Amino acid sequence: MGQAYSYSKREAELLQPSSYKRARRFPLRTLLILTFLVAGSILFLLPLWWMISTSLKSMQEIAQYPPTFIPETFYWRNYLETWTAAPFTRYTMNTLLLTFFAVTGNVLVNAFVAYGFAKIRFRGKKLWFSVLLSTIMIPGFVTLIPQYVLFSKLGLVGTYYPIIIPQFLGSAFYIFMLRQFYLTIPTELSEAARIDGAGHFQIWYRIILPLSKPALAAIAIFAFNGAWNDFLGPLLYVNDESLYTLQIGLQSFRGAMQTQWNYLMAGSVIVLLPMIVLFFVFQRYFIEGMNLTAGTKG
Repeated sequence: MGQAYSYSKREAELLQPSSYKRARRFPLRTLLILTFLVAGSILFLLPLWWMISTSLKSMQEIAQYPPTFIPETFYWRNYLETWTAAPFTRYTMNTLLLTFFAVTGNVLVNAFVAYGFAKIRFRGKKLWFSVLLSTIMIPGFVTLIPQYVLFSKLGLVGTYYPIIIPQFLGSAFYIFMLRQFYLTIPTELSEAARIDGAGHFQIWYRIILPLSKPALAAIAIFAFNGAWNDFLGPLLYVNDESLYTLQIGLQSFRGAMQTQWNYLMAGSVIVLLPMIVLFFVFQRYFIEGMNLTAGTKG
């Protein structure tokens, strides 16, 4: 029989896998990172929890001091009363209509313009792209008044056209993002299609778009978020209550003398819920779309 050999503590540590040794070597670092992440999550989730908690309280409990983080009595009927206190069904349909045009316009127009800057050679290409990028530095409030005057001269104030038309005029940020994504798609695919007789529109529609689904999904999420939460646009251009959006409708619970905080918070939860669902459903596409090298995977 062979003689048993006993390992020393130092030898046993050297024989452990490298991953195991790293985990034992940096327990404090891992603990600090987890603590930081948990604390940050609580910090960011606290306003959301306060909004949900307030939406389930009565006005008497909201006004009491010290405040309560958990409602003493859950008033679930606040959500039903919020929905029926104002025509929220109409507001939702109006918001969905504007969101549809915002997503459609931003995805199609920006994708087509980005294809031109990424795959088509023409004189002054870099110059025009630099001019396009320079418009990102112009604050939106600078063009707010001239844009309003323009639509007022056209007689479009009081309709959805001043909100819908700019969605089909392109966005410098979206064009830049899609152009960078398109540059990662091999040029050989476009050249092979051109040899087969395909034009630029066919190449863009049949080759580029299918390979850039993650980037298009990210653009769609950004556009959906912007249109769904837009407050200033409808406030400026819409003066008919039947055309109000959800963001404008929430202001009906804010009065000059008293604010119905329970209804306002319940309405805010209802408006926020689609955005949360949308992000979790398309989270994978959103992360891939922000990766500017993901196009090479196609």
